[in-house]
Amino acid sequence: MKSTHLCLACGNAFVPLRHVPRQRYCSSKACQRARRRDWQRTRLRIDSDYRDNQARAQAKWRAGHSTYWREYRAAHPAYRERNRSMQRLRNARRNVRPIAKMGVISRPGPLGSGFYLLSHADEAGVAKMNAWTVHIAVLSASTAPPT
Repeated sequence: MKSTHLCLACGNAFVPLRHVPRQRYCSSKACQRARRRDWQRTRLRIDSDYRDNQARAQAKWRAGHSTYWREYRAAHPAYRERNRSMQRLRNARRNVRPIAKMGVISRPGPLGSGFYLLSHADEAGVAKMNAWTVHIAVLSASTAPPT
């Protein structure tokens, strides 16, 4: 009589394959996908070489497919809208100011010449692309007469 095991993914009983006596997942596609995902998660956690190799492979893929996410969002408006609404919820939970975007500066006019103090603004919200959120305080104004 063959013994049955319980699948770690779906919980159903299954008879392990004859050549895999310590089989822990049944052979359904979803459970095999879960098995591979669990293996990769464990490998990423314990094997630094594997982790480094995965990071390099992902960076190479991103470099070769730099427009992937832009095209995906354009082709999937439901995904884009869901992402925007979820971001609004996250911002509301954080109770922060709007998110800073790369290269966007909204000010009434150009900054005048003079000395400025640049300091870290801890209470700022989320910034993109390694942007710094700072507080600028004018320490001395320009001495040039207005034109």
